[in-house]
Amino acid sequence: MPETALGTWLKNLRNRRSLSLRELADRSGVDHAYIHRLEAGVKESPSEEVVDKLVSALAPSKRDAEILRFLVEHGNIDIKLVDFVREDPNVVFDEFHMLTTVVNRGARPDYATSLARIRKFMK
Repeated sequence: MPETALGTWLKNLRNRRSLSLRELADRSGVDHAYIHRLEAGVKESPSEEVVDKLVSALAPSKRDAEILRFLVEHGNIDIKLVDFVREDPNVVFDEFHMLTTVVNRGARPDYATSLARIRKFMK
């Protein structure tokens, strides 16, 4: 099954809380099979109500919740970008958002260089 940025981010949030699919389902009131389909990339557009329930149950940081909500609306984000941002908690949501707009024109993305340029520009 294809992975998606949303699924990758959601699964990471769940794993950081050390929750099983069923535990998250119990806490959120969202069916565990549906959560699995979101994580696996089979489903990509949960309703705002479902996202609210998941955010409430996972209690992520503001940054992580903003990124999750962004990924719901933007299904074409590179999973490698999500991995890059996940590994660096210093990347704030606005920087993440700007990174999603960087065009690499066929080149392999260099998110660290792009982030440095964005930070320099924002100063």
